[in-house]
Amino acid sequence: MIPAIAILIISIALLLFYLQAICQRILRRRAHEEFYHSIVNANRLEFPFVRMAIENYDAPADYKRFRMQLRCDFLALIYLLKNAVNDSQRLSGDEKLLVLNFKVLSFLLAACHLFGFGEKVFMLKLASILQFFANVLGERVSNIHFGELTASEYLLRL
Repeated sequence: MIPAIAILIISIALLLFYLQAICQRILRRRAHEEFYHSIVNANRLEFPFVRMAIENYDAPADYKRFRMQLRCDFLALIYLLKNAVNDSQRLSGDEKLLVLNFKVLSFLLAACHLFGFGEKVFMLKLASILQFFANVLGERVSNIHFGELTASEYLLRL
C-alpha cells in the first residue's frame, strides 16, 4: 500500500512540474506589443494593481481581497476570450493549459495560505497568467476591422 501511495504522489508531483514548465514556456512567448493595457482599462481589471502591491510593498498580502480580485479577473478574461471577439476563435491548446495551470495554482495558493507561507509567489504567477490572457485578448481585438480601420486606429480617432 505504501509503495502505491508513493508512486501516486511522485506521479502527481511530476505532472505538476511538467505542467508548470510548459506553462512557463508559453508565458515567455510574448507579443511584440503590449496589448493588455487597453483591456485592463476597458474592463477595470485588478491584476496589475495586485501585482504592483505585491512587488512594491513589503506589507503582508491581503489574501482574501487579492484572491477574489484575481479570480474575478480570470472569469472575466476567460468569458471575453471565449465570446467577445469572434465565435470562431475558441481557446487554443496553450490557453487551455494556462487555464488548467491557473486553477492548479489557485488551489496551491489556498493550501499555502492554510499553512501560512508562499502566498505572494503564487499570486504573482496568477497575475502573469492573467496578463497573458489580457494580452491575447487585446491582440485579437486590435485585429478587428471597422471598414478600413483596425480597432486600435478607430479608437485613436475617437
